[in-house]
Amino acid sequence: MKTVIIGGVAGGASAAARLRRLNEHDEIIIIERGEFISFANCGLPYYIGGKITDRKMLTLQTPESFNRRFNIDVRIKNEAVEIVPEAHTVKIRNIDTGETYEESYDRLILSPGAEPIRPKIKGIDLPHVFTLRNIPDTMKIMNFIETQKPKKAVIAGGGYIGVEMAENLVNAGIEVSIVELADHLIAPLDLDMAADVHQYIRSRGIGLYLENGVNEITENQVILQSGSIDADMVILSVGVKPETSLATNCGIDVNDRGSIIVNSHMQTSSPDIYAVGDAVEVRDFVAGRGAFIPLAGPANKQGRIAADNIAGIPSEYSGTQGSSVLKLFDMTVAVTGLNEKRAAEADIEFDKTYTYSASHASYYPGAENMSVKVLWDKHTNKLIGAQIVGYDGVDKRMDVLAAAIRFGAKVTDLKELELCYAPPFGSAKDPVNMVGFVAENVINGTVKQFFWHDVATLPRDGSVTLLDVRTKTEVARGMIDGFVNIPLDSLRGELDSIPKDRPVYVHCHSGLRSYIACRILSGNGYDCYNLAGGWRLYSSVICSQKVKDYICTRDK
Repeated sequence: MKTVIIGGVAGGASAAARLRRLNEHDEIIIIERGEFISFANCGLPYYIGGKITDRKMLTLQTPESFNRRFNIDVRIKNEAVEIVPEAHTVKIRNIDTGETYEESYDRLILSPGAEPIRPKIKGIDLPHVFTLRNIPDTMKIMNFIETQKPKKAVIAGGGYIGVEMAENLVNAGIEVSIVELADHLIAPLDLDMAADVHQYIRSRGIGLYLENGVNEITENQVILQSGSIDADMVILSVGVKPETSLATNCGIDVNDRGSIIVNSHMQTSSPDIYAVGDAVEVRDFVAGRGAFIPLAGPANKQGRIAADNIAGIPSEYSGTQGSSVLKLFDMTVAVTGLNEKRAAEADIEFDKTYTYSASHASYYPGAENMSVKVLWDKHTNKLIGAQIVGYDGVDKRMDVLAAAIRFGAKVTDLKELELCYAPPFGSAKDPVNMVGFVAENVINGTVKQFFWHDVATLPRDGSVTLLDVRTKTEVARGMIDGFVNIPLDSLRGELDSIPKDRPVYVHCHSGLRSYIACRILSGNGYDCYNLAGGWRLYSSVICSQKVKDYICTRDK
């Protein structure tokens, strides 16, 4: 068996190594256009920012080491220019010499990846404008910083790479602004969860221009749809698109986006040709429909699955749920599954809730709160998505939630999980358990919720009671218009002042004390609704103000 693999890095290199482990005598050839067969592209921003100091650490394998370990013929600086499926051949061009030659195959794996989108903007080809995809791109940026010493940079696009680059350019001593067309950074987040990110990123001195776009780039300015920013360096990070011209030109089926269509075995419409990684259309694990979710973990798994099937081992890819995590200075942002927009697009009727929990026991030094949002299917109660923004402990909670989604858990199953606990690491009621407790209360009707986006439409004509149960000290920091304050610990003594013939909408700082208030009111015959996420979330989204963290059971 002879297998040719076009493209290395995550998918191609993983497929090659797995094929060799399964069959010692197969002929395996990797054709790679660039100079590097396998490199840590997710680590590139951290090399630019100086966190990773040795470039060699980014090259996970060299052609020589890959050959020694796996006996694989690795041909760097060779570009596949044409595939002829009927003849089972690939035309290849040696980039150094310009020579072209043909290579036959029994099976072919395509792993061309995705390339940065370059929008049609005047000035995009100026020498101080960059994209970031590979090590050569990285070295160009590093060389520019070292030789030109830019003082101000604009990053066009506020996705994962854009935000990571913002942090690392700041660490390199550059003043940074981010321009983003959408109303919030990091598209997998919902707006309400991104609000904390916006406040934090501004607190680190990064300019943020939302719902704005780049119209033109000059030598020392970026002209926006509204306004302009001085800049002597620009990073384009407006997204990626599948690099699939090879597949398209040889008649392999692609979707409207250009992603290669594959079945669960990673086979294309040409049965002896497989495709893996960022170039393929994946099945959204939760929504059950085609999607473009370019991530390194899924690419590695797909490479393994393609190799298994070529070697005669039945193996299927079950889908991508989009689990991802982002470091932003000291902040951690993590997501898995669907957000509200994608759940609505998938016609899933969902409910949601928010919790605000400490990363570990609050009495042990260093505990910091994390904001957690989960979505579940209203009909099955299955967990379909989660988002967490915080500091310590975010990643491990998201990993638990991602595993729960993968194994089809109901949101209420989260309360049953027995998770590791010691004061330095967690709480006896872990943030994941708390999500399950709160969701159970919502599902069984113990508590009824309203949300930050409902507040503006609540009547202020006396037909409902709007109640704030925070302390007087907290109220002095700000109030929602129309709400009256009765601190929780005084509530039982003030019930006579609250009419029973109308609904009561209650809020506190995070939603915990207002839940207790709702139980008191419900126990006394009131129809009560609790503001999910509390004043903290409402003010973060609506007022764009950072509310100082504190333990909300204490009067501070």
